[in-house]
Amino acid sequence: MTVGKRMTQNPITILPNDSVAKARKIMQREKIHRLPVVDKHGKLKGIVTEKDLLKASPSTATALDVYEISELLSELQVESVMTVDPITIDVETPIEDAARIMAENNIGGLPIMKEGHLAGIITESDLFKLFVELFGVRRSGIRATILIPEKRGELADIAVAIRDKGGNIISIGTFLGEDMTNALLTLKVEDMSREDLISCLSPYVEEIRDVREV
Repeated sequence: MTVGKRMTQNPITILPNDSVAKARKIMQREKIHRLPVVDKHGKLKGIVTEKDLLKASPSTATALDVYEISELLSELQVESVMTVDPITIDVETPIEDAARIMAENNIGGLPIMKEGHLAGIITESDLFKLFVELFGVRRSGIRATILIPEKRGELADIAVAIRDKGGNIISIGTFLGEDMTNALLTLKVEDMSREDLISCLSPYVEEIRDVREV
């Protein structure tokens, strides 16, 4: 899956010479945490986040009154607080690469480009929604976390065993195990009892860590 399938298309943007006060109002009204900054031709110039605006705002210990603070923020321009030349990705970038880039750079959103133009934005909220889908959270079933040996065909054998018992796999995900010889596997199955799932998994696993109805 590419980011183009999960991004927010035609995101709300702001101009570099717009005020910080305007950016704050837009974020509050739209309930968003970042705004791509584009020039009058639509070219991406930067990105401004809620955190940037908080840093630009006077401290609560300031001697300025509310009217002076308001005037200050109305004069301060977005280009003075935005991140210039932000990290961007192409519309065809795999979704997992977007997640890696955000994690490695400690950022919560990425502008998405198509043929040099801003096409959308993807945020950590979009990834959370995808995570919910990947694990079939909204479907009932039996969820198992198991430690499996790291060997060829192990997942296929487990899938066949579940099928032969009449079960249907809703979701499946693998994670780092305790060392290079094993891996953690979390799967969710429907149309099986907890006991039947444990029975068909036992021949293939090193350890059954958790099995529960969800």
